[in-house]
Amino acid sequence: MFDTHELGRRPGALKRLTRSAAAPKDFGIDGVIGVPEGAPVELRMRLESVMEGVLVTGTARATAEGECVRCLEPVRQDVAADFQEMFSYPDADDRGRSKQAEPADDAEDDEDRFFIEDGLLDLEPVLRDAVVLALPMQPVCRETCAGLCSECGIRLDENPDHHHDAVDIRWASLQGLAETIKDGEKDNMDGADPGADEKQEK
Repeated sequence: MFDTHELGRRPGALKRLTRSAAAPKDFGIDGVIGVPEGAPVELRMRLESVMEGVLVTGTARATAEGECVRCLEPVRQDVAADFQEMFSYPDADDRGRSKQAEPADDAEDDEDRFFIEDGLLDLEPVLRDAVVLALPMQPVCRETCAGLCSECGIRLDENPDHHHDAVDIRWASLQGLAETIKDGEKDNMDGADPGADEKQEK
């Protein structure tokens, strides 16, 4: 929460802030990458008073942690997220909305708006959206990461010459037949030829 009382409600009034806040829970992309709960989030903001509320513009910086989607190694990444949001005064409707607006339209508009309550504005949902958009959907430890072997799971960056002799599944049954034929030929060579014995006896 940030206090806007010192800013006042005179349009044009400006206040710059630099703050460090603790990251809330689930501050990122679930199961992929995010800022750990309690980690510092550095904020540089400008609060500007306008007719219908306070316009907040700033940048959030933090360090996100996750794992590489290719090799599953830990990943740490610095994140800088820009944000801008209007926080409306509770009585902004009296001045900032058309009197002819339908109640249903008002309800829909309220879902997309942020309000100042008792002179305080809650930046958490704004920061959460900004940070999530700044995070990579598929983080990698480095762009050239080769990942893991799909057959045995070994890390390919540490074993660049690693490979498996692949057998085309379409030829697998024929390969088995070939081995059977080879085994039969070997048995015939090892066994005595009855015709040859009879010739020797004569």
